[in-house]
Amino acid sequence: MNQLDALKQTTTVVADTGDFRQLAAFQPQDATTNPSLILKAVQKPEYAPLLHETVTTYRGKPLDEVVDRLLVRFGTEILSIIPGRVSTEVDARLSFDEDATYTRAERLIELYQAAGVPIDRVLIKIASTWEGIRAAERLQQRGINCNLTLLFSFCQAVACGQAKVQLISPFVGRIYDWYKKQAGTAWDEAAMAGANDPGVQSVTRIFNHYKRHGIATEVMGASFRNIGQITALAGCDLLTISPELLGQLAATEAPLPRALDADAAKALDLPAVQYDEAAFRLALNQDAMATEKLAEGIRAFIADAEKLEALMQAA
Repeated sequence: MNQLDALKQTTTVVADTGDFRQLAAFQPQDATTNPSLILKAVQKPEYAPLLHETVTTYRGKPLDEVVDRLLVRFGTEILSIIPGRVSTEVDARLSFDEDATYTRAERLIELYQAAGVPIDRVLIKIASTWEGIRAAERLQQRGINCNLTLLFSFCQAVACGQAKVQLISPFVGRIYDWYKKQAGTAWDEAAMAGANDPGVQSVTRIFNHYKRHGIATEVMGASFRNIGQITALAGCDLLTISPELLGQLAATEAPLPRALDADAAKALDLPAVQYDEAAFRLALNQDAMATEKLAEGIRAFIADAEKLEALMQAA
């Protein structure tokens, strides 16, 4: 049995791509997208017609609406291939505006419903800012499920659990990147691999906290740099993985034991934690890695959203 098949026995495998033609080969349950992945996809010849068709059909409409229609078009194509859910992201420029995030999420769901997609097959992706988490809490109360992304710290995960969001996407690779860069020449790749990887440790702590305290929010590890990070999180609720790393797992025959165990976590001596707004902002501020990576991630998604808009205006 290859490692991809073995992983599917303990964890829901999610494909992280806008390139939906690759999906069938790996048979993931769910799929996630983001502005950067959609931008990458529409620059390929096989996806360019989707962009042109959307722009032509809705020419004259506000640009933000046309972008949302393109995102939903990709999402519906993905849902025709996979059995589960697709994650579609709210414009990152709204990351600090609770009401605007809520309104944009509602529109995305309305566009999916107009395309005949049931509400339970869509996750609205929102950055894990305080405002994003508050918008997600309101959306969840309306039955709109959310995926809180750009999550780098324990306090973000705790606040998402308090808000009863459906799912969080704690980032592994970007945490690893930060610590590796900080260490410079002192970084020891072998010593910091597997369970010692700082990104793996972050997700493990969140997973154990949720399971110990009966928090129903799903944990989906994201942003992987190598298959060692993935195998060290086998047993996590879900893992969202790029097609390249899915291919590496499918080509590897080594055994894949469960690394995270919900039942074992229930027996751990972990204190209950809660954050109000002031405590959340302080805890995030005190975590230099999370502060820097959250800001950098939002900036990068905004830059790619602007590039996508420029492509659409030129189409």
